[in-house]
Amino acid sequence: MSQVWIFPFIIAGGILQAAGAPINGVLKGSLVNPWLASSISFLLVTFLAVALFFIQPTPLPTLDDLRSMKWWAPLGGIVGAVAVFAGLTLVQKVGVGTLNGLTICANLVASVAIDHFGLIGVAEHPITWLRLLGTLLMVAGVALVMRF
Repeated sequence: MSQVWIFPFIIAGGILQAAGAPINGVLKGSLVNPWLASSISFLLVTFLAVALFFIQPTPLPTLDDLRSMKWWAPLGGIVGAVAVFAGLTLVQKVGVGTLNGLTICANLVASVAIDHFGLIGVAEHPITWLRLLGTLLMVAGVALVMRF
């Protein structure tokens, strides 16, 4: 992907994510069972991922790639499933702003810690006073969204 498209792509993803919880909430409301709603949601994602794989099947991992893979590397989907399930079950109770605000804020706090300590295989990006201030401002902003 060209460098010029990286931030617009991330922003588009963020905009779409804001709509994800209410869309999944409507799906849960229609199907009644949250597990069925989650399954349908992920089934569609699976179909899309498989279709994209068939469109662009390379590169493929080598046996060495697979052998060197951390045991927990495939668990990212479960992490995403927890977020989707929380969203589809709670969005009607707390509202989209609160749900996404708390999600984004918790994500930012955890991300800064992961960066600072170089966890989960990422390069270390030490926390600075400005990064800490930005994180605290985000927490304050989410508190305002939740309060008003």
